[in-house]
Amino acid sequence: MSLFTAVGKALTFLYLPNVDARFEPREPQKSRVMASAGKPLWNTAEFKVYGFLFAIVVPWMIKTAIDVSSSSNRNYPVYEKLLSNGWIPGRKVDNSDAQYRFFRDNFLLLMLLLLAHTGIRRAVEYVTKCSRPMFDFVFGFIFIFAVHGVNSIRVIAHVMIFFTIARVLKNYNKAAVLLLWSYGIFSLFFNDKYRNYYLSYFWKPLTVFDPGFMGIVKRWDVFYNFTLLRALSFNLDYLKSHNDKKSRLSKKTDEEGSGSNPSSPKFNPAMISEERERINANLDISDYNLFNYFSYLFYAPLFIAGPILTFNDFFIQSRAPLPSINWRRTANYALIFFICVLNMELILHFIYVVAISKAKAWKGDTPFQISMIGLFNLNIIWLKLLIPWRFFRLWALVDGIDPPENMIRCMDNNYSALAFWKGWHRSYNKFVVKYIYIPLGGGSNRVLASLAVFTFVAVWHDIQLRLLLWGWCVVLFLLPELFISKYFKQFSGEWWYRHICAAGGALNIWLMMIANLYGFCLDHDGMKLLFTEMFSTFDGLVFFVLACASLFIAVQVMFEYRQEEKRHGLDVKC
Repeated sequence: MSLFTAVGKALTFLYLPNVDARFEPREPQKSRVMASAGKPLWNTAEFKVYGFLFAIVVPWMIKTAIDVSSSSNRNYPVYEKLLSNGWIPGRKVDNSDAQYRFFRDNFLLLMLLLLAHTGIRRAVEYVTKCSRPMFDFVFGFIFIFAVHGVNSIRVIAHVMIFFTIARVLKNYNKAAVLLLWSYGIFSLFFNDKYRNYYLSYFWKPLTVFDPGFMGIVKRWDVFYNFTLLRALSFNLDYLKSHNDKKSRLSKKTDEEGSGSNPSSPKFNPAMISEERERINANLDISDYNLFNYFSYLFYAPLFIAGPILTFNDFFIQSRAPLPSINWRRTANYALIFFICVLNMELILHFIYVVAISKAKAWKGDTPFQISMIGLFNLNIIWLKLLIPWRFFRLWALVDGIDPPENMIRCMDNNYSALAFWKGWHRSYNKFVVKYIYIPLGGGSNRVLASLAVFTFVAVWHDIQLRLLLWGWCVVLFLLPELFISKYFKQFSGEWWYRHICAAGGALNIWLMMIANLYGFCLDHDGMKLLFTEMFSTFDGLVFFVLACASLFIAVQVMFEYRQEEKRHGLDVKC
């Protein structure tokens, strides 16, 4: 048994369908995918060599990151002040990342909130027979006031404008859609400029609220971005349903002749189990009301950071729980979540790369050591997003709602920029594909649709010119990969095809790492030092060659891992 086979069997609980039931392979697609998979390579001489090298290189990488974080390292005094006392005996903890520190310091409170919310729901529903939507409506308003205080008035004002636009212009679909998106983008700029203004600045009668209770989280505008997506989903789904109803009423069909209501939702087993059917369901127009609007917008488990669930999907799940909601799946997901948290804790207690990067404490380090500072920084960035997203998804699962899994690939298991985008913040990707990419023509208008997608992605994340330029550069960066992949596809039957693809994947990883290391970890000074050391010294050139060889091997393993998924009927396309 090869190293890869043994590891795979030990980690079956991480099998994608066990993480998110949406990936459960179904016929006839399952048979087609399995038929397209190649013969296993795990036990070939080639992959046994890869396994041997993995067993050496990966522990060496971890050891190097620990060594640069050691108290005996010459740079330790430079960043020691950024470290805190840890709970592991004899170890400090790198709690210097502000975003993750907020989540980490409030972890126990969040767990209590999860238990309190789900416990109160069950008690209220048992005692009063209160419906699920009614509980979500009442608890949602209490929750948003606790989180944002009087600033919740700002959020409510924004979402009511969305609701009004859709209702007033419902018979002018293109104008309504254009105005919804325009107001959505305008609201981001407006919040960026006026988030700290007193409410009385906009309307004098609101003076009574200035200054008032600002909630647990004063930066209401950050969480508003997720509320914006839900408001757009609700109102765009409403417009689609309204126009579909008009189309059905304009045609004399057999269904109308039989006296059935053409706008009524078609609840059936397929709609319940298939995500696509839920998302595109034709709900009754009356379901798009203010009560359901606020129940959806302020649903506590998904309010702060998602994952993003479209209104149609949320509405159907809140009326009929999915088959995937069961204690076994939820317990498995909870186990995965706590393993991720423990993994992050071990990294923060033994590898202080965030503090090293903040203090720029890499003087005298080798190219290999600097690259490990950058690589583990990227892994921490991945984990600091993965963990909160998985917490909020776990909360929703415990509460009976199954949102999409946001991250389905480890950061180190990516060789394609396009596939990386599909697997990173997956629910957000699905949102922009449904509401932006496809309406603008999708694959038939790929460049323009992609520009629109990444322009919105950049503006949605933050109102900064550099992020807007980043969004446009991403599109330009993706085009060569698309064209080269399409050209070499004709040689897929050749023996050398897999190796050429692996070389291309290694180059892609270099480019993605350089872009992300510059933007999030090492900045200009660190990248300059890395390149200087890598290409102006003999040791640096040796490192570069060995790093390229290691990435080539890693991509080969990634290819075979995806082929193994196909042998089980899985093809997640990332």
